[in-house]
Amino acid sequence: MRHFGHIGPAVRKRLFYREPGEFTRDSPARLLSAALGATLYSPATRPRLADDIVKQGGRGVVSMVLCLEDSIDDADVSAGEENLVRQFADLAGRTGADLPLLFIRVRAPEQIPDLVHRLGPAVRLLSGFVLPKFTAERGLPYLEALATAEADSGHRLFAMPVLESPELLYRESRVETLEGIFRAVDKYRDRVLALRLGVTDFCSSYGLRRGPDMTAYDIQVVASVIADVVNMLGRADGTGFTVTGPVWEYFRVQERMFKPMLRQSPFLEGQAVALRETLIEHAMDGLLREISLDRANGLLGKTCIHPSHVLPVHALSVVSHEEYSDAQDILRPERCGGGVLRSAYTNKMNEVKPHRAWAERTLLRAEVFGVANEDVGFVELLAAGLAE
Repeated sequence: MRHFGHIGPAVRKRLFYREPGEFTRDSPARLLSAALGATLYSPATRPRLADDIVKQGGRGVVSMVLCLEDSIDDADVSAGEENLVRQFADLAGRTGADLPLLFIRVRAPEQIPDLVHRLGPAVRLLSGFVLPKFTAERGLPYLEALATAEADSGHRLFAMPVLESPELLYRESRVETLEGIFRAVDKYRDRVLALRLGVTDFCSSYGLRRGPDMTAYDIQVVASVIADVVNMLGRADGTGFTVTGPVWEYFRVQERMFKPMLRQSPFLEGQAVALRETLIEHAMDGLLREISLDRANGLLGKTCIHPSHVLPVHALSVVSHEEYSDAQDILRPERCGGGVLRSAYTNKMNEVKPHRAWAERTLLRAEVFGVANEDVGFVELLAAGLAE
């Protein structure tokens, strides 16, 4: 699989200076954690789930979570488990299908070995489990169950803990909770692919809900949690983990609104402007601002609950030609001793030692999301994706 793989080769050549690289569910964890992109959630009870997964994979989705937790009624858990087993068996029988990385969000640790056993040979399609309301006390049994299921099945399985508990939100318990979380995930570091932020649960503790014109960073009690999570769990010194951006709740924009316009020519300047104006008119600007703020605050990827969110997340994850140029300059072998140099774009200072970690992360992102050509920006990437 690859990002923007659903776009034709000729269009990709027009868009990218360096095209997104290919990866598989067996790729190294560091690469997969950067490649998650927009992780699309779907209730595990959907009757045509296998068809949905194949369809979304064909539209550029590279990671999905099949949810047995908050997205379904308590009474439907058993039916959801049975449905997952059937749908995975269906997927296993489809040859040539372009499937995303698939994860199951469970409610209890014992579901992990049980589901792995019930999936049988189809477990090869599963990349791991999402662990809800993760703290050290509640999370360690999940991680232990994952390790047991992996050993029994002989199949590599990753964990993606969700940080969403009140203990993490409340100021008086936050540092202790974060320290416990770090000890737990550090013990199972090889199995923890990414940490996910559950901002909706944070807001619920105070009866809050951000509007479509506001981002998670405008809600100060939430922004403070994000800052502390990145501070203690997202460091670039080798001790940190990939932390993904929070869910965006609004999805009034429908792709079909844009396609007639985009099929004419997605690269005409007037149509790009019209696309941008239409997106803003339909409240997509809040999502775009939040994705940009995610990146500025050290988050990579995003939880998504609607397919219309996927392409904006991926388009804003592509490395610009300017970023790529700066990162390469900073990481040149002859610069390993440090120093300061003017960027090739002659508009900024690149200080080799302080900017090194940024440059390394940028090149990792470039490996999976590609590097845009000099004259290509977010609008052109979005327009090309919607036109397909």
